[in-house]
Amino acid sequence: MKQSLLLIFFLSISFVIYAQETLVMGSVKDSETLQPIESAIIHLEGTSLKTQSNHLGVFVLEGIIPLGEQILVISKEGYSQKRYPIVVYEGETLNINDMVLSRDLSPNNDLFTISLTDDELHDDTLASDNISGLLAASLDVFQRTAAFEFSASFFRPRGLDSNHSTVLINGVAMNKSFNGRPQWSNWGGLNDVVRNQELAYGLAPSSSSFGGVLGSTNINVRPSEARSGGRLTYSSSNRSYAHRIMAKYASGLLKNNWAYTVSLGRRWGSEGYQDATLYSANSFFASVEKQFNGNQSLNFTAIYTPNIRGKSSPNTQEVYDIKGTKYNEYWGWQDGEKRNSRLKEVNEPILMLNHYWNLSSKITLNTNMAFQFGNMGNSRLDYNGTDLIDGIPQGGGSNPSPTYYQKLPSYFERNDPDHLEYAYQALKAFQNDGQIHWSDMYEANISHATQGGHAIYALYEDRVDDRQFTINSILNTAINNNATLNAAVNYSGLNSENFANVLDLLGASHYLDVDAFASISHEAQNDLQHPNRLVTEGDKFKYYYRLLSMALNAFAQAQFRYSKIDFYLSGQFSQTQYQREGLYQNGGFPDTSLGKGEKMNFTGFGFKGGFTYKFSGKHLFDGNLGVLTRAPSIQNTFSNARENHNTVPQISTENIRSVDASYHFRSSIVKAKFTGYFTKIGRANDIAFYFADGVGGDHAVFVQEILQDIEKKHLGAELGIEAQVTSTLKLKGVASLGQFTYANNPNLLLTTEPDAEAITAGFVNGSKYFGETKLKNYRLASGPQNAYSIGFEYRDPNYWWFGATANFFSNTFLDVSPLTRSYNFNTDYDGQVFNDYDEDIARELLKQERFDDYMVVNLVGGKSWKLGKHYVGLFASVNNLLNTSYKTGGFEQGRNANYRELRDDKALATPVFGPKYWYGRGTTYFLNLNVSF
Repeated sequence: MKQSLLLIFFLSISFVIYAQETLVMGSVKDSETLQPIESAIIHLEGTSLKTQSNHLGVFVLEGIIPLGEQILVISKEGYSQKRYPIVVYEGETLNINDMVLSRDLSPNNDLFTISLTDDELHDDTLASDNISGLLAASLDVFQRTAAFEFSASFFRPRGLDSNHSTVLINGVAMNKSFNGRPQWSNWGGLNDVVRNQELAYGLAPSSSSFGGVLGSTNINVRPSEARSGGRLTYSSSNRSYAHRIMAKYASGLLKNNWAYTVSLGRRWGSEGYQDATLYSANSFFASVEKQFNGNQSLNFTAIYTPNIRGKSSPNTQEVYDIKGTKYNEYWGWQDGEKRNSRLKEVNEPILMLNHYWNLSSKITLNTNMAFQFGNMGNSRLDYNGTDLIDGIPQGGGSNPSPTYYQKLPSYFERNDPDHLEYAYQALKAFQNDGQIHWSDMYEANISHATQGGHAIYALYEDRVDDRQFTINSILNTAINNNATLNAAVNYSGLNSENFANVLDLLGASHYLDVDAFASISHEAQNDLQHPNRLVTEGDKFKYYYRLLSMALNAFAQAQFRYSKIDFYLSGQFSQTQYQREGLYQNGGFPDTSLGKGEKMNFTGFGFKGGFTYKFSGKHLFDGNLGVLTRAPSIQNTFSNARENHNTVPQISTENIRSVDASYHFRSSIVKAKFTGYFTKIGRANDIAFYFADGVGGDHAVFVQEILQDIEKKHLGAELGIEAQVTSTLKLKGVASLGQFTYANNPNLLLTTEPDAEAITAGFVNGSKYFGETKLKNYRLASGPQNAYSIGFEYRDPNYWWFGATANFFSNTFLDVSPLTRSYNFNTDYDGQVFNDYDEDIARELLKQERFDDYMVVNLVGGKSWKLGKHYVGLFASVNNLLNTSYKTGGFEQGRNANYRELRDDKALATPVFGPKYWYGRGTTYFLNLNVSF
């Protein structure tokens, strides 16, 4: 009896406590169809309280709900956001049924997403991909502006590379093991199915991943959570492609608990803004989901986006002055058509199986498997085809590049100043032509073949065939109304085959697979197992190896939410292993090239935490702190994977420390956020490849430059503010001020093939150590370090709108050469300082170039119509309205490796080996027409 009475007592207490809990409940419907809206986001403004509506459109908002007058914000992709004033009383349930959302006929988010993911990716610069993680998932004005206004200038948020962010699709990380970056073209052209995204910027917590110091983006492509209906789209542009068509249909959740989404697309153009940058891309997406018993769901997704595009070249200022900023050296005429020698082709399908399990009303488990396979190739010309004479390679052709330094006027001005007519002849030849001569290479090959010789010229690709398998599980648990636990474990394995592949022998029938620069017969062999091998089109040659990678990581995170303060703590552990397997025995490295090399193991840890303090619904303050270590990328682990197993000496994990703090102001008119941040990266490595003059010999030596133990410092502030001054007019302003510098003097090591020239230049066993390189306080080449934007947006009640922004950029710096900041710069061959060395001249020679500041004006506008049950949208954008010419990046060439070489070259009006630059585009447009149904 006592036990029964005790049970009744506790049940009564529990009932009373539940009955007295403060709740906000309701339902959401479509204003036109009056059908329930699933997955609408319900957010109590000024708090972190947030929930979603179920398949009946019903929601329950729980937690520590502030009392009194509040604002309930209802939003969903494809609908106009609504703000409902409510009054909350303690211990009562507020029930608001049948709230409605109207379709959003203004297409600005669609325009932004399209113009970013399709247009701004340019792998040659390795900079613009950093914006790509910031898509329309964020409503933060600073992040929108950074993504959509600053991207054309290769702006990097906080000066960081995109390998500091994590991109996931359905909870599966998509970053490449080779360089840590996401390959955005793997899902390019699928704008309508990658809209549903969860963005965590900076160190902010994510429910699916620990992320990086730049944040994480999880793209949700579940069909059951996609807005039902279809869309047809046609676009026209003069940026990367000329035309695009897309079709997408999503069924939504059907009565039999099935759901599916399909999307097809094509983008093409014979030429983009730069000369001969062809573009051809197809996009295929299919996803099907089945829900079981209301608690479990199985989702299969297939993504295939084969694409090929022509690259454009960085050039010296001499070349731009003669040919203009659209000039591209990589192409030439063939049979009346432009043929680009540098094409990038990507064919990497993704297959994904996701299992979602609601273990209870508060516990979910998401288990995912993904398999990505296929190939990626980058083509280029080879002009070193040879014959064997007495066992030694002999022959080769002239460099077909029209900008080869010995073909430009500056070469003759420096080397034959008494006969400037030669420089004039070179100038006129370059003005009148300046492109690759395909016919000359065909004629040379055919003529040489008639004399029994091999191909002199060939077109080949550097090919990567990847197979990667990933499996993970993500657990989310609501411990109580205030605490949530997130945890995940992830394993990925990569088998990457890397080789050179013959594409076109340009009229010849075979090519001799040897190293044309070797002076000893056995060193000339690219594969000692198959000496003097003749290859034809479709054959592997030059190099062939595998990279094997395994990575295991786990993270756990606790989030706590209260009426005045929210905070979180998160930790991560990772174990990474790399190994190289050589399939060729290289003649220059016979003992370290064939078979499997040493396994490289790295253990990483990460810890971060943060809080949000809510002074009121209008004023919030948050802060985050992170400390983590991570494995270096494969790219920065092996010093010359094409030829040997060698790795960066004494390589270790990178360490990263980061802190940021933000103040938020939110009112019915003004939204503002001010952030300050500091990030320091240590023990980093960087590897580059180039020909260097003046490193101890009379000839240029092809080297691998290993910059080791790099420290970088990123300090800055971000400001974003927008004001809804009237019901139709919004003003916005953004500022990003940064100072991104080298924080130490890293160590420099050069490696090369241990041949006679290397020994003469002072290399020992193919290596030469240069000690510290004086880089401290030099600026990092990370795009504009200061960026500002002001603009407005007008939205008419009749569903047309117009906006304009003026964007200002400053403090963009040239990437400096570490070798010229080492002791090699002022040291003669005998180890003594140059007898004519002048410190004042040297200081001026080594001064880092800062590009001119510039302004870019962008316009955007559109109009939408409702025709029956269909929606039609037409909009356009014009970028760089004033046709401003500006440099977006560049680098010093490594050939002028010492004081005398650099001094004599810069003394010329036009240096022979001046820096190479990238220029931004002039005025461009984008037009888009879509029909939704």
